[in-house]
Amino acid sequence: MMKFYNGNVTGGIPGLLPGPYYWWEAGAMFGSMIDYWYYTGDTSYNDVTTQAMLFQVGPDQNYMPPNQSKSLGNDDQAFWGLAAMSAAEAKFPDPPQGQPQWLSLAQAVFNSQALRWDQTSCGGGLKWQIFTFNNGYNYKNSISNGCFFNLGARLAAYTGNQTYAEWAEKTWDWTRAVGLMSDKYMIFDGTDDNLNCSQLNHIQWSYNAGVYLLGAANMWNVVSVSSSFPFPILSIPTHLTRNRPEATSGNNAPKTSGTRATSSSRARASKSCTKSRASPAATATSTS
Repeated sequence: MMKFYNGNVTGGIPGLLPGPYYWWEAGAMFGSMIDYWYYTGDTSYNDVTTQAMLFQVGPDQNYMPPNQSKSLGNDDQAFWGLAAMSAAEAKFPDPPQGQPQWLSLAQAVFNSQALRWDQTSCGGGLKWQIFTFNNGYNYKNSISNGCFFNLGARLAAYTGNQTYAEWAEKTWDWTRAVGLMSDKYMIFDGTDDNLNCSQLNHIQWSYNAGVYLLGAANMWNVVSVSSSFPFPILSIPTHLTRNRPEATSGNNAPKTSGTRATSSSRARASKSCTKSRASPAATATSTS
């Protein structure tokens, strides 16, 4: 991945990938570099990763740099917040003194998005886009709400603060109620709030399932064992793997995950897909 990155050379901008890559993809990449350090112990890219993560925080230290406003959606911002959350969970080396710390950056992203919870249509939910001038402002989608759920669940698990857990449950409930998550835990892309979310875009992306899966795994550890609230960590993956050949040997053989990998930030599906910027209304179909 680092072969694509030139933000650490003369004339480059730390944290940005060259075109055609989006800003959010750089956030996903540096989240993966934090994972790389955690799993390998190789510190070769730590300084570059820290530089990039801090350069893009924006004036309010919540990953909203003004020069990214033309492509800055709730999901884009969230990918950087999730990377910061990964750094906190994995105990990635702290930023220098006087710089925002990983946990505070993740919390700032969450807090800014909680203020955008939109009750004017569809009974709640986050819009895809933050700014009215961006295509998709009237689209409420799974990746934006899924990232918010994911971040809330992980903050709840990390801090023990029940408010984060309440927001995570609220977001999960909304996703289920509006139909973006089916009874079989298939997760659909989004819905038009101009139609009060009465029609769904039934496209399924693996990163949508990935962010809900990781959030559900964290909430499994947060909620009481006696809770009736469902976080089906075994149901969501079946829709990711239903058409994948089963490997039986070698490096691709199925492996079980330990507690650390499950409760931290390692949902690869949430970081590896290319997000479509096509018109969200193109494939909308009725929920009935």
